[in-house]
Amino acid sequence: MAAEIHSRPQSSRPVLLNKIEGHSDAVNAAVLIPKEDGVITVSEDRTIRVWLKRDSGQYWPSIYHTVSCKYHKRLEEFLLSEDFNKMNHVKTYPAHQNRVSDMVFSLESEWVVSTGHDKSVSWMCTQSGSMLGRHYFGSWASCLQYDNDTQHAFVGDYSGQITLLKLERQTYSTITTLKGHEGNAHTTGALWWDPVQRLLFSGASDHSVIMWDIGGRKGRTLLLQGHHERVQAVRYLQLTRQLVSCSADGGVTVWNMDSPREEAPQWLDSDSCQKCEQPFFWNVKQMWDSKTIGLRQHHCRKCGKAVCGKCSSKSTTYPVMGFEFQVRVCDTCYDTVKDEDRTALATFHEGKHNIAFMDMDPSRGLMVTCGSDRVVKIWDMTQVVGCSIATGFSPR
Repeated sequence: MAAEIHSRPQSSRPVLLNKIEGHSDAVNAAVLIPKEDGVITVSEDRTIRVWLKRDSGQYWPSIYHTVSCKYHKRLEEFLLSEDFNKMNHVKTYPAHQNRVSDMVFSLESEWVVSTGHDKSVSWMCTQSGSMLGRHYFGSWASCLQYDNDTQHAFVGDYSGQITLLKLERQTYSTITTLKGHEGNAHTTGALWWDPVQRLLFSGASDHSVIMWDIGGRKGRTLLLQGHHERVQAVRYLQLTRQLVSCSADGGVTVWNMDSPREEAPQWLDSDSCQKCEQPFFWNVKQMWDSKTIGLRQHHCRKCGKAVCGKCSSKSTTYPVMGFEFQVRVCDTCYDTVKDEDRTALATFHEGKHNIAFMDMDPSRGLMVTCGSDRVVKIWDMTQVVGCSIATGFSPR
């Protein structure tokens, strides 16, 4: 079923501690059991399994439960025994008419909030099991975060938008809609809410992560580009001011969010190059008047101006704006970028398998990843995140 890889050496990359195999289909979720050497997994093979680490160092399932519903339209609540060897069914929530995409169980609110491919978010009472409210979107709802204190829900969808709702018993109100991951099929794939700093992080199929400063008066947003594939999991570590994001190709990026950062500019609209004033190809009048062929439009990632290819012939990294990879900039901005401005503010690692879901236990510095390859991996992240999270002391 599983094999122990090796003990924890001192290194500056994630250390693979264990690899769990045994599912016959994609693993949708894997969660670390607090204060236990154990993992709970949910798979497309219709099983819920509780894996416990044995004296041999291997993980074996202490619970193997098969659910009846193939397409997961319902929410099932179970109660685990203290020794994690028994799981009793508590109740069923008829939450959605199509596949459930995400859910949050709130002990404080006594609610279970869920999103689904029926384009809705629903919230139900955990005491009675009854439906309290439902809101519909224009696209499939893909991911969810919930603030227990304020009863605000953040819902990402397949259009790339994030909707902020204030939930009440029997009613709700729409606060705002965040638009950043827009474009052709740019799905919001992951959300993480930090209630202390009131920061929302979103990852999407446009390969980017956005930090939304919900609590700030200016509503600042920071764009982070450090993945080559769609981002499917994000987790913010409040103590160390670091963000961990994972993508479908197995990329694991650790962002330093404690360093000063700048907002990327909005792209400007223009019918001609804002440097040399040559017309773009749709500017027929200026092309006719100047007897020139129209040029293709580009945008400088540093200043946002609309420029032609000749005036933006160079590219550079600019991590302070979140551009960890080479991006196009105009020649003027390129000359202003110093060598120290190119210093990376993120580290990049390879999970070496598809990552569709990620969970972390900050108290132990552990991370678990899973995905479509049916494999669950457990990682030691203590050297990557820059400090011993449990004690708060930095390594030398």
